[in-house]
Order: sequence, then C-alpha cells, then structure tokens
Amino acid sequence: MLRSMNELRDYTIQAIDGNIGHVKDFYFDDKTWMIRFLVIDTGDWLSGRKVLISPKAIGKPNWHKRELPISKTMECVKNGPTIDTAKPASRHHEIQNFEYYKYPSYWSGIGLWSDAPYPIFTTIIDDGKIVTPEFIEKPVASVKDEIEKEREHHHGDSHLRSCAAVNGYDIDATDGIVGHIKGFLIDEEIWAIRYLIVQTGNWWLGHRVLIAPQWVDSARWMVGEISVKLTRDAIKDAPVFDPSVKLTREMEIEIHRHYGRTGYWENRAEREEVLSPD
Repeated sequence: MLRSMNELRDYTIQAIDGNIGHVKDFYFDDKTWMIRFLVIDTGDWLSGRKVLISPKAIGKPNWHKRELPISKTMECVKNGPTIDTAKPASRHHEIQNFEYYKYPSYWSGIGLWSDAPYPIFTTIIDDGKIVTPEFIEKPVASVKDEIEKEREHHHGDSHLRSCAAVNGYDIDATDGIVGHIKGFLIDEEIWAIRYLIVQTGNWWLGHRVLIAPQWVDSARWMVGEISVKLTRDAIKDAPVFDPSVKLTREMEIEIHRHYGRTGYWENRAEREEVLSPD
C-alpha cells in the first residue's frame, strides 16, 4: 500500500521498551528513490537530538495508533550516532550508522536492499515477542568488511536527499515549468518513493497529479528544480490525484497507461524472480 509522506510524519517511533520520538523527515537515495533513513526527533527525551533509523529496524506498523515499532532498545538509540539536519547527510553518516547498528549496507549486493528486494528486519516483533531470525542476518565480521570496503572506495558525499527539503521543488516539463512538488507517496512494503505529488500551476486551473521518479530526467538540487521526460500537455491531461481518495492499483494502471509507461509492479516482479533462490 502507498502512504503519503505527510501522513507518516509525526508517527511515534516505539522502541522495544518505550517511545523514543517522532518521525520528522525522510532521507532518500536520489539514484533509486528509496527511503534509506527516517529522521527521528527525540524531543525532550534526548533534548531534541535527531537520530537516523533505517527501515531495516522497523517492524509491523500500527497504522491505527500511528506507531512504527523498531527492533532497538531506548538505551541502544541513546548511545547511537546523531545527525545534524542543518547539514547535508554524508556517506560518513551512513557508514557510522550501519557500523553501530551492525546492518549490512544497502549498496552491497544486487538488490534494492543489499541482496534483498525488501528491507529485511534484523528483529521481528510478533505478539509481543522479540524474535531474531539469524538465518537472514549477516555475521558482524561480514558487515564490518563491507563498511571497510566502502571507506576505501567511496570518500565523497552520499546521494541522500531530505524529503522535506525537496518538497516544493519546481517540476520542469520538456516545454516549461508545470508546477511544484507537494509531497510524496511511499510504498510501505519496501520504502520506495513511488510518486511525486505535483501541484500544477495556475496556467490550467491547477490540480494535483502523480509523476513516478522513473520519469525524472535530471535534477538540479542546488537550484530546486527537477526535470521530467514529459510534456506539459501530457501532465495536464493526466488523471487528477485526490489525496482524500485511496489510490488503487486500477488508478495506477490508468496513470501509467496515460503516459504509456510500464508499471513498477511489473518491474518488481521481474527483479524478485531474479533475486529469488533456485
């Protein structure tokens, strides 16, 4: 199911033994448009410190209570690395985070999440019991090896972008500016950004439409502009997006058919077939 970024903001993050704060932002990889970290505001508990939590730590959400459970204790988070959200997130921050929580890096392997198509949780919370499925964990030594390789070969900045910062960017069609980003729709299963919610300009009354990240041609991050391989007329005639109405697969098919594009669900099925064991 797809969830709005605006809906997920302010969700409570529930550690194994208590509440650690609320979701304030998301960092996504600008190459794959995958959510790599949730930015958590710890509030009064840690004097407003911000910490990064990987989707790998998140168990089954409680949508009714607006809670995201994580497979970590409050003490573990308290002693973990923090992030200064006023500065760009670097690869150093990512390595520091993965090293502390002993997660395999997502860039190692052929999957969107290392060797898997999904963020496989290191701990599963089920009926109040904590279960660690060791068959899916990598040995700590393996994790350290991956991190050391990354230190040796990648000294530049990462490709992490803040959803809050990118929200409001202009959308530049092939024949001119068409509107601006008004939010994101996130796939709750694999934590991928599936659509940019675009508020169109007043040049044709103005309404909201959806544009998939795969249709982005380029981005000028310093300028605040994202170019798409679509014309203004194509976007103008696209199905209108109403955030108050649940987006169904039939609606998504209509959107992709309008643009003459293949649905991500078809590509995902092919990728999972490749990654699945014989």
